[in-house]
Amino acid sequence: MECLFIIWALEKLHYYLYGSVLEVITVFNAVKLVLNMKTPNRHILRWHIAIKEYRGNMTIVHKAGNISKNAYGLSKCELPNTSDNTAYFTASSETQIPIEGINITDVGAEFL
Repeated sequence: MECLFIIWALEKLHYYLYGSVLEVITVFNAVKLVLNMKTPNRHILRWHIAIKEYRGNMTIVHKAGNISKNAYGLSKCELPNTSDNTAYFTASSETQIPIEGINITDVGAEFL
């Protein structure tokens, strides 16, 4: 799933990212392994083709979840799979940050 979001971000932000040096920091080591496979299946091959133009300027770095706590905390905040919900992430005893859900099927439909 995280590979799909990397592809989505590269396509949506192409105008801003193309030609820049990129560093993708992920808590899942599988992303790095999947994108560096020698013989990928057809779905992963499609991802390889989609990011081919960025590979010279993009590095994928794995950081353990306990090191990047802000991103890890947001990824563990469970939300229903609808776009009309809002949950609140409590950063401190006084601060609540609203987090809106993303409908996964809408994002996935863009790649079909």
